[in-house]
Amino acid sequence: MAVLPIVITGDPVLHTAAAEVTDFGSTLAELVRDMVDTMDAAPGVGLAAPQVGVPLRVFVYRWDDEDGVHHEGTAVNPELWISPPEPGEPDEEDESEGCLSIPGERFPLRRSARALLRAQDASGAAFEIEAEGWLARIFQHEYDHLDGVLYADRLAYPHNRAVVKAIKKQSWGSPGKSWMPGVDDLDA
Repeated sequence: MAVLPIVITGDPVLHTAAAEVTDFGSTLAELVRDMVDTMDAAPGVGLAAPQVGVPLRVFVYRWDDEDGVHHEGTAVNPELWISPPEPGEPDEEDESEGCLSIPGERFPLRRSARALLRAQDASGAAFEIEAEGWLARIFQHEYDHLDGVLYADRLAYPHNRAVVKAIKKQSWGSPGKSWMPGVDDLDA
């Protein structure tokens, strides 16, 4: 098990759709273990394979909701269905999210309140989860990574301009930049 570097926005792996997983063997199992270690060290509630430079349709998540219910898993080759988001402006308190590939930044983003995730686990077994609230948000955020979409790509004005400014200020936005959880302090 190892903590992997997290790729920062601008690298092509983050902006390109990931490939389907076809081999459910030991290499995938090791990747999943390393992704969980990396997510925990960051710390984060979700991590997609492209964020560690691997262009495969895999994400991991771990989150405890406000009722203390623990949600944890691995989604391989997921499909995600969402309800339409409520109209209106996102609430800066309740709907702000961040991304480990744009560390230290948070912006409000309206997401769908409900989602249906259908995927396989790391051994290839199919499963389905109906999610609401923050778990639905986590699924949408991580699923977007598998399609080469970052949450910054979905931000509305004026937040879309603010994230571009933040990325430019940090000299991100070009290939080959990453940070190491547990080593680099980027306020992720």
